[in-house]
Amino acid sequence: MKMTEPGIEQIFHALADPSRLQMVERLSLGSASVKELAEPLDMALPSVLKHLKVLENGGLVQSNKSGRVRTYELNFSKLNGINSWLDERKSAWNRSFDRLSQFLIESSDENSDGV
Repeated sequence: MKMTEPGIEQIFHALADPSRLQMVERLSLGSASVKELAEPLDMALPSVLKHLKVLENGGLVQSNKSGRVRTYELNFSKLNGINSWLDERKSAWNRSFDRLSQFLIESSDENSDGV
């Protein structure tokens, strides 16, 4: 996932809130109703729904309605996208560190030759 791809900012924004992160952790165990997601949180249902909307806008969750019960489930592909994005950053950092290491070795060799 490239940084210019739409959505990565929304994903990180959605995960930045502790309540939303708690919901994502709960949904990693399986789908849950709004009521089930609200139980461990100290907030009113309208607030829980607002948080779920942020998660949904970030593509992290999707909802299904059956009768009067709305359930949410985690969209694991978005989480895999984050993992790919982080792997790309890690590779870039490692290349930078490798170049720095090579530079320091070469600088050390040049200083040793001149002494």
